[in-house]
Amino acid sequence: MEANFRIPLGDWVEVGLDWLTTTLDGFFLLVRTVLVSAYDGLEWLLQAPPYWAIIVVFAAIAWWASGWKLGVGTAVGFLVIVGVNQWENAMNSLALVVIATVVAVVISIPLGIWAARSDRASAIIKPILDFMQTMPAMVYLIPALVMFRVGVVPGIVATIIFSMAPGVRFTELGIRGVDKEVVEAGHAFGSSPSKILRQIQLPLARPTIMAGVNQVIMLSLSMVVIAGMVGAGGLGGDVVASLSRIDAGLGFEAGIAVVILAIFLDRVTASFGTNATKKRSKK
Repeated sequence: MEANFRIPLGDWVEVGLDWLTTTLDGFFLLVRTVLVSAYDGLEWLLQAPPYWAIIVVFAAIAWWASGWKLGVGTAVGFLVIVGVNQWENAMNSLALVVIATVVAVVISIPLGIWAARSDRASAIIKPILDFMQTMPAMVYLIPALVMFRVGVVPGIVATIIFSMAPGVRFTELGIRGVDKEVVEAGHAFGSSPSKILRQIQLPLARPTIMAGVNQVIMLSLSMVVIAGMVGAGGLGGDVVASLSRIDAGLGFEAGIAVVILAIFLDRVTASFGTNATKKRSKK
């Protein structure tokens, strides 16, 4: 039996979006310009050199971060991407992921620090993060399209919103997990709260924070395909095209390229947290 009343929640959302796009049109134009410029610059940096030069750089980063096995595996993986003719799309998607991850981390780590230092802030932020993580990812594309129009920017904005929650949660968890006796010792020696944060809490919480950054990157990659639905291009664009054409081969080639990017970024970022833990245990 249907209810006799309806809450006009959707109408309220549309009114709110209309007000935002009218009132903050200049702000959204500025955000769009900045994100497009950053994306275009990084995309050029990744595609202007020969593909083999970029592969050498990525392999060297992987070797330095986690040893020769990951370095060789990275080289082989990216050569596979070249072999299936997905290099340009992969670099487009990598540029989107890097831009979205940087912005998400810049926002999420200060929020996590604030939540760790204030129980009231934590109580406010946590329900918002729960909402952000449980809302279906494609829903974020609708207001992003209204505010920023079709293209790569709605994909970046939706990716930032969807992926930043783990960065906040892990930062708060890492700082709250620092031994209280160590913090109290800092207070006893007359250190200011900001100095304790910089020199004690953040260094000790680094492995946990890096785990959060790792999760931000993984969630950003999971949005690559969805971002392709709003004209972001890259690997997501090919996956969407393969769905519309029922082209399993194209879909698999784009999908395996996403997997290779995910493995590379996951192993490299995870190694930073692991190395930090090892250095700390040696001390």
